[in-house]
Amino acid sequence: MGVLGVYGVEHASTLLYYGLHNLQHRGQEGGGIVTFDENGKSYRYRGLGLLNEVFTDGKIDPLKGRIGIGSVKYANVSKGGLDNVEPLFFHHRSGDFAVAGEGNLINARQLADFLEKRGTIFQTDTDSEVLAHLIKKNSGEDRIERIIKALNMIEGGFTFLIMTKNRIYACRDKYGIKPLCIGKLGDGYVVSSESCAFGIMGATFIRDVNPGEVICLDSHGIRSNLYSRFSRHRMCAMEYIYFARPDSDIDGCNVHAYRKEAGRRLYRENPVDADIVVGVPESSLSAAMGYSEESGIPYEMGLVKHKYVGRTFIQPVQSMRELGVKMKLSPVESIVRGKRIVLVDDSIVRGTTCLKIVRLLREAGAKEVHVRIASPMMRFTCHYGVDTSTPEELLCSHRTLEEAREAIGADSLGYLSPESTRDSCFGCADPCQACFTGEYPTLLYDDDIIQNN
Repeated sequence: MGVLGVYGVEHASTLLYYGLHNLQHRGQEGGGIVTFDENGKSYRYRGLGLLNEVFTDGKIDPLKGRIGIGSVKYANVSKGGLDNVEPLFFHHRSGDFAVAGEGNLINARQLADFLEKRGTIFQTDTDSEVLAHLIKKNSGEDRIERIIKALNMIEGGFTFLIMTKNRIYACRDKYGIKPLCIGKLGDGYVVSSESCAFGIMGATFIRDVNPGEVICLDSHGIRSNLYSRFSRHRMCAMEYIYFARPDSDIDGCNVHAYRKEAGRRLYRENPVDADIVVGVPESSLSAAMGYSEESGIPYEMGLVKHKYVGRTFIQPVQSMRELGVKMKLSPVESIVRGKRIVLVDDSIVRGTTCLKIVRLLREAGAKEVHVRIASPMMRFTCHYGVDTSTPEELLCSHRTLEEAREAIGADSLGYLSPESTRDSCFGCADPCQACFTGEYPTLLYDDDIIQNN
């Protein structure tokens, strides 16, 4: 998912709409916006589909106010449907508020049980609703005090935006697993999952929200509170590898620069004699450029992405992913025919996409297809927001490198090492690589999670 907030700027909903378009890569199942006007009246709209499908026929115009938050939803089978599209809106005696979140709480089930035993009735399957009810249940004179108490009860990798009629609270997990940054826009502020949203909005990057920090945006400007003395910079490696846009800067590291460096290191660790380097659009192109530059093998556009097809990995079910691959990519036959190809991809999760692409290139006349992956073998499930619920889904969880090569039908297969994955990152010294190494930065509360790993 992607979250975006605007404080103190005219036509906040319009700015949110355009900014969310630059976060559309983070979620394509649904989107929503909530605003407050100067009288404290709330306005909200959400729907299923891409943003241009949700906000049709002037649906943005009624969303008045100079403060608002928005979200795009990442597809998830267990948390699908309109009810789970955020931001969520809540009534409370201390004032109405809205919540939009990203990531995953690994103790959400335990907290939901705790709340239900105390009378809470849940309307959604979202972690944002868990946080909202914790805030409502906690005691304290100030809302920030209740928010801090709630944040200290949750565990995982997350960012949350909490909006009242006159301020926005921006929260980032104490491990720094999920990204969140602040920008300046006129006399107001913007807070976003990625800095790539700032350009289209006319905002200027200020800084990242720190791990374990709650930022308050209101008439006093930017105020900071640390809700935890424990903090780490363990940014999710998959943000750099796959999720984030190449024009985003996350924790001091540009995403394109990271991917290009990973591509260079990928060649050093996995050289091959070939005629051309082909990247899988879009998130693998930077790594393919780095591989080409380091190896001296020419980079060619051997695959063309169809413009109006979304990301196949974040489709909610496997059958949709498989159907989407051929809709998404076409080989350039005159380029690949008779060639020994180095196919550079950012990662292999289930292996479905890679297998189909290798077949497409062979059908187009490729002589050899050598697959090079700009990340380590994904052997373990992620519990912080990447939708890989069981080890059985993962290509490499129970396969050797040679068995994985056979499964995708490549002539050879090579992966980037965890060490090079870490060293390619110029901003985060120790990114979370739990899905590659099995070393999770947080405790795992759920018995099912522990058994699956």
